[in-house]
Amino acid sequence: MSSLTPHAPYRHAPKHRGEEDSSVGELLSTVTSDVQQLLHQEAELAKAEIREEATKAGKAAGMFGGAGFAGYMVAVFLSLAATFALANVMDLGWAALIVTGLWAVIGLILYRRGRAQMRTVSPKPEQTMQTLKEDMQWARHPTR
Repeated sequence: MSSLTPHAPYRHAPKHRGEEDSSVGELLSTVTSDVQQLLHQEAELAKAEIREEATKAGKAAGMFGGAGFAGYMVAVFLSLAATFALANVMDLGWAALIVTGLWAVIGLILYRRGRAQMRTVSPKPEQTMQTLKEDMQWARHPTR
């Protein structure tokens, strides 16, 4: 009899249905464990990256804060210089009032522009919400 019998490919097939189920169960368990470990590692990597970027952003924000304070000091001293320059042609009180009025107008203009721009801001991340909905639909029906 030849070694190539019709049943030869099935020589290593499990004899009992339980053996096949436990093998599939073990495989699924291993795959699930590996996926969980991969997701955990990815989350840790993302946290580390975010922490590093937040540190950079914090340093940059500190520098912007320093620049803002320096700009404020420039505005104060320019205001004093303008006040004293105007005081050469009018009373010091009126010169100070004119410079103060100028700053009030600048503040009003900036306030109105900021308020108009704030009205265009959406607190809800629209694009993220849309992609999450699409992901949920795909997860429910991955073949569509």
